[in-house]
Amino acid sequence: MSMRHSVASQNALAAAKDFASDVEYYLTQEPRQLPSRYLYDALGSALFDAICELPWYPVTRAELGLLEAHGRAIFARTTPLSRIVELGPGNGAKLMRLMEAGLRGPRRPERHLTLHLVDLSPKALDESSHALAGLPDVEIVTHRAAYEAGLIEATRETGPGTRTLVLFLGSNVGNFDPPGAGAFLRSIRAALAPGDGLLIGADLVKPERELLLAYDDPLGVTSAFNRNLLVRINRELGGEFDIDAFAHRAVWNREESRVEMYLVSRRRQRVRVAAAGVDFTMDEGETIWTESSYKYQPETLARMLDRAGFHPADLWLADEGPFALALVTAA
Repeated sequence: MSMRHSVASQNALAAAKDFASDVEYYLTQEPRQLPSRYLYDALGSALFDAICELPWYPVTRAELGLLEAHGRAIFARTTPLSRIVELGPGNGAKLMRLMEAGLRGPRRPERHLTLHLVDLSPKALDESSHALAGLPDVEIVTHRAAYEAGLIEATRETGPGTRTLVLFLGSNVGNFDPPGAGAFLRSIRAALAPGDGLLIGADLVKPERELLLAYDDPLGVTSAFNRNLLVRINRELGGEFDIDAFAHRAVWNREESRVEMYLVSRRRQRVRVAAAGVDFTMDEGETIWTESSYKYQPETLARMLDRAGFHPADLWLADEGPFALALVTAA
C-alpha cells in the first residue's frame, strides 16, 4: 500500500470513529440532536446542490450575483494576493464565479494564485477541484479536514509578500450559534496575518413564510436532504432507523433569529445504532434536532466580525434574499 493510500485509509477510519462518537453523544442529549456537518455525504451534497436550484432558496443565487458584481473590487481590495483558502467549497461554483469576475478587464489578480480547498467531504473536494482546474495560472491544493485544521494547514507556509484571502460563503456561519460563530471567526483571525482578508456571506432576516419555504420546499428536496442523515447512519454505522417513520420539520425561532430543522418520529419506535452503541426508544412526536441556520441583520454581522478582530473593508447587500457579502481584513 502506498503512503498516500495509507494516510487516506487512516483518515477515513478516524472520520468513521468521530462520526460514531458524535452520534452516540448527541443522540443521548436532551433534546436529541445530530450535528449538521454530517448531512453532507455524497448524496447529501448532491441534494444540497439541488436545493440551491430551487426557486424557494434564493441564498445561492443572491451570493453568486454579488460575487459576479463585485469580484473585481474584491481582488482590488486584497492586492497583492498570493493564495485563497475556501472553507467549504461545495461544487466550486462560487470560487469560480469570483475568479472569473476578478479576471475580467485590465485589473487582473496576481498570477500564480494558490487555491486551497478545505472540506470533510471527498465528493466536494473532487467536484470543486475539477471545476477550478481549467483556471489559468493557479495551483489547487485540497485539504480533507475540519475547517480550523484545514485553515491552519493551508496557511502554515508564510513569507514576505504572502497575502491570504479566506472565503467562508453560503451563509455557513449561520450553522454556528452566536458564541460558536464568534469563536470560529476568532480562530480564522488567529490563522491570518495582519492585512489578510476574509470574505464572508450571511443570509439576512426575511419574512417567516419565505424562510420556511426555503427550508421546507413543496418538492420535498429539503426533506430528503434531512432524512438522508438517517440513511447515512444506517449505511455507515449499522443503524436501524426506519426512514419512513420520520418526518421533516422546519421552524422559525424568531427570538433566536434562526431556522431549526428537525426529524420527527411518526410513531413510538426503537432506535439502534450498532457502531455507536446506541439503543433507545423514541415516542411519537419526539424530535431529533439536525440543523440551526441563524439569520442576521447587517449591523449584527458587522459587530460580530469586529469583535473577532477584523476591520471592515466593504459590505454588499443583495435585494434577492436578502443577503450580505462582507469583506474584512485582519486587524
